Amino acid sequence: MGKSDLLFELYSNLSTTGALTFSSKSLVNKMLSFSDLSNAKLIVEMGGGDGSITQGIVDRLAPDAELLVFEISTSFCEAMEKQFPQENVKIINDSAENIHLYLEGKKVDYIFSSLPFSFISPEIRDEILRQSSSALNSSGYFIQICYSYLLKNLFKKHFKSVSSSFTLKNLPPAFVMVCK
Repeated sequence: MGKSDLLFELYSNLSTTGALTFSSKSLVNKMLSFSDLSNAKLIVEMGGGDGSITQGIVDRLAPDAELLVFEISTSFCEAMEKQFPQENVKIINDSAENIHLYLEGKKVDYIFSSLPFSFISPEIRDEILRQSSSALNSSGYFIQICYSYLLKNLFKKHFKSVSSSFTLKNLPPAFVMVCK
């Protein structure tokens, strides 16, 4: 699937992708700067999209670590399966609210999310955040890209501490929420 096909998928499903364009390299680097993947064993990405965040994670992933990527778009999943054939990268065509079905009792070191929480129903977004909070190990982090600072209050309902950072180097400019 070419970049133009991915952009078509992005725009034709704006309510589920929640983005005007794919995450910039600067935004991906900003998001990943809040993590140390060298010792992480299990990482989850929610909303794999075109794989730009996935690529950043894979580039930093320890050889014995596992990455689970949740994406509800079948087209995006098919493209990512070709882009990331590694055995330790699992592309999952399912909603992030079902994370517990795939963890097999394991705890997660980092959850990276670009889910469009502003477009997700309150029941489902609360379930995703509840599942995420309980899936993290004691030193784990949930790291979210979002376009509205007001979402910080949503994350505060599910995590003990929430800090934020902002980057102009994305279209549109974005916040990175770091939750523990």
